[in-house]
Amino acid sequence: MAPLACLLKGLGHDVRGSDGLLYPPMSTLLGGAGIEPMVDFTPDHLVPRPDLVIVGNAVPRDNPEALATEEMGIERISMPQALSRFFLAERKPLVIAGTHGKTTTTAMASWIYQECGSDPGYLIGGVPLGMAGSFSAGTGDRFVIEGDEYNAAYFDRGPKFLHYQPQTLVLTSAEYDHADLYPDPEALLSAYRSLIELLPEDGLLIAYGDSAAVRKLAERAECKVVFYGFAEDNTVAPSGVVEYDHEGSRFTLRDVDGTEIDVGLGVTGEHNVLDALAAWAAARMDGIPAADVAAALERFSGVKRRMEELGTQREVTVVDDFAHHPTAVAKTLQALHSRYPDQRIVALFEPRSLTAGRSLFQEEYLEAFATADRVLFAPVFHAKRLTDNERLDLRQLSTDLLSRGVPATIGKNTDELLELALKEARPGDVLVTMSSGDFASMPQRLIEGLTPKQ
Repeated sequence: MAPLACLLKGLGHDVRGSDGLLYPPMSTLLGGAGIEPMVDFTPDHLVPRPDLVIVGNAVPRDNPEALATEEMGIERISMPQALSRFFLAERKPLVIAGTHGKTTTTAMASWIYQECGSDPGYLIGGVPLGMAGSFSAGTGDRFVIEGDEYNAAYFDRGPKFLHYQPQTLVLTSAEYDHADLYPDPEALLSAYRSLIELLPEDGLLIAYGDSAAVRKLAERAECKVVFYGFAEDNTVAPSGVVEYDHEGSRFTLRDVDGTEIDVGLGVTGEHNVLDALAAWAAARMDGIPAADVAAALERFSGVKRRMEELGTQREVTVVDDFAHHPTAVAKTLQALHSRYPDQRIVALFEPRSLTAGRSLFQEEYLEAFATADRVLFAPVFHAKRLTDNERLDLRQLSTDLLSRGVPATIGKNTDELLELALKEARPGDVLVTMSSGDFASMPQRLIEGLTPKQ
């Protein structure tokens, strides 16, 4: 909502808004755009009467301003409806959707188009490193946007991405997530099918071909489909071995036209290579020269909270990551072993979301964390909202991990977890924090606790 407010301000609109008490970086972001957010919610904030009210999906229907908006008959729309109306209608939206990799792929695509002189509009659900910010109106034909599958607003219960009018769609994956919104995997797959059906006949679907579920979904497309992945039957794929190290990833890529080109990617890990393949396919199908795309990817430096190395103190390195789904956890740990070979990887995990804290992923988490050297679990964040049968059994998970040779401990709270991590940390360790929330500032507190006192 804050980036949207800034984008609208940049178009020349008079923008004001309400929220709880804001802190940096959101408060400074809005302040820099000349927007002074009003604290708390009251009908008085609707004076003078606005022409339009945009309602975020965190706002409940009994919100005082939401109720007053209805009573006063003021037009209201959801955030994705606003993006569609003001920024996508006259553009060629490049929508990045899927369970995993949306933010990084959106950032990579935005970076490539920008570096190659296309001046795209973009809205990224994270903070890209090396870019001026996570959003830009741009002047080019393309608008690159992260296609969120979560609901839009209390009065607009469908997924946000159904408003984004894709001309080109990237589908990175189709694994089950957001159990609080989608009652079963089929409900989420149905949403993806609806998204694919929005593509025009002259549009383009770029789909992760190593996934049987994604290939099945791609059958719904009535436009051209380009598959990417590691398997040989994909249109865009690495040719030969991919090399990973602390500096990034290197591989030979088979291009959309069948030719091959050497690529050096500025970030490491299999999941980042897959994201790069998707962004590559989009840029190349838009006619951007292969050499230019390759040069841009080599300069790409990542996204905050996506395997972000925060620093090293007392020879202990702290990395912050957004991983919360078992597949993301597994890929992050795999990438960390490539980036820090021969170093002990200690994972601190907070089951933050309602999905992350559910028992349906019990076995998947076991397989994911079995590649760590040590695991420290924070309590299930939404434990009180889940029954015993629904809740992830951390005690059993810890027991099962120990049987695999991976010691695991459950902290009573984040403070105890922090104390334990600092006590056990030894030179050469890599401490990786994993959460879809702020994890009680765990990564920053680890850095602070490891820093020698003057």
